[in-house]
Amino acid sequence: MADAFTTFGDDALGDLDTVGLIEALASGGVSPTELRDASLARANAARVPLNAVVTMVDDPAIASGPFNGIPTFVKDNEDIAGLPTSHGSRATSRNPKTVTSAFAEQYQRLGFTVLGKSTLPEFGLTATTEPLATGPTRNPWNPDHSSGGSSGGSASLVAAGVVPIAHANDGGGSIRIPAACCGLVGLKPSRGRLISAPELERMPVAIAVQGVVTRTVRDTAAFYREIERLHPTLAPIGNVVGPGRQRLRIAVVDEGMAGLPVDPEVQATVRHTADLCSDLGHDVEFIPFPFDEQFGRDFLRYWAGVAFAIQVGGKQAFDPEFDKTKLEPFTYELSGLFKHIAVRMPAALRRLRAFPATYAAAFVDFDVMLSPVLSHPAPEIGYLGAEADPHDHLVRLLRYASFTAIHNVSGAPAISLPIGESASGLPIGVQAAAPYGHEANLLELAYELESAAHMSTTAPTRSWFGAPSGS
Repeated sequence: MADAFTTFGDDALGDLDTVGLIEALASGGVSPTELRDASLARANAARVPLNAVVTMVDDPAIASGPFNGIPTFVKDNEDIAGLPTSHGSRATSRNPKTVTSAFAEQYQRLGFTVLGKSTLPEFGLTATTEPLATGPTRNPWNPDHSSGGSSGGSASLVAAGVVPIAHANDGGGSIRIPAACCGLVGLKPSRGRLISAPELERMPVAIAVQGVVTRTVRDTAAFYREIERLHPTLAPIGNVVGPGRQRLRIAVVDEGMAGLPVDPEVQATVRHTADLCSDLGHDVEFIPFPFDEQFGRDFLRYWAGVAFAIQVGGKQAFDPEFDKTKLEPFTYELSGLFKHIAVRMPAALRRLRAFPATYAAAFVDFDVMLSPVLSHPAPEIGYLGAEADPHDHLVRLLRYASFTAIHNVSGAPAISLPIGESASGLPIGVQAAAPYGHEANLLELAYELESAAHMSTTAPTRSWFGAPSGS
């Protein structure tokens, strides 16, 4: 097994999380310039071992806002003026963008110091970050393994200590999957909670949302507290600073959709989490997977349709110089699949659009649903890589990541929490989901589980189940 890699050290960042660094800034213990320079040094140290950075900002500006001076990265599918946006693909040009996206503009208004762009798989179409455009991004816990996807670069950078928080987005699990792979907290918010690109809102089923990955619950809660003030469309989450008093009705699912197998270590971690919840006084009940395999078939058809739209409409959607001949084999595999099943898309779309009601019905008797994030821990580099046989890639992906897309289609929130560890030392995440608009319940429960799992509040760099050893 490869040694873990970390950049944590005795510099201005230390081992503090975002909230800890804000407190240090307020006390005068560190300056924004010191934080930026320390993070840049860490990013340079991680460039080769992790391969999580696409491009760096030449002279990162220190902005003002509630996160004034906190260094971060933005995933490379969000436009920032002066930087190219590759979408993890060789098919796009490397011409700098002239306009910053609405979300990236809001993100910068929070005061983050944006150091650069983080890696992702081609157009975020798979659950690992190993595009041909940049090569594989590696997991700090074991660089021989995947960091997850599609926000794999951001997760790798946060887990290794390069930055305490990084931008991520999620169209089928892309916040929660890399969080689970890298031992982080990853909240996919309710649809509409944060601003989204107009083109994503115009999709037949709007599934993609913005967010972040962090090392602590309080960092995630602080981010949503501040950014929702810039986009107050839903009932506010508010300032969640600890466990809630309400005891929750919690459903537990420890088996996959349609009998898909779940790794015994993952299953044991979910059951351990259920035991923790029961010990905390919550009402826990194990239930079968509440959604049928028709959902899986319909989402696959929709996902294939996204790939087809990229292939035929890339010039209009992404880049006038888009070259479809440079797309990866897996993208062509998905696009080709769509051509065979396009006749079934109208019915699939009707069912997907009706799914939020189906999802809500499953929560009539429950407040929260616990499940795996993934069916097994992070696989080795290459298992889902761009050079894998595309058909095998698809089969493996469907078995690996079947627990996350339901929340994208429903629009409801879900969070990945680093509860467990495999025998080989890889993180195992557990997913907690709630009805639409109920992020506060998830954060309050996450605080409880964080405490119950004995995470050190004085050393937030430590995962709830341990910490990567030095590099």
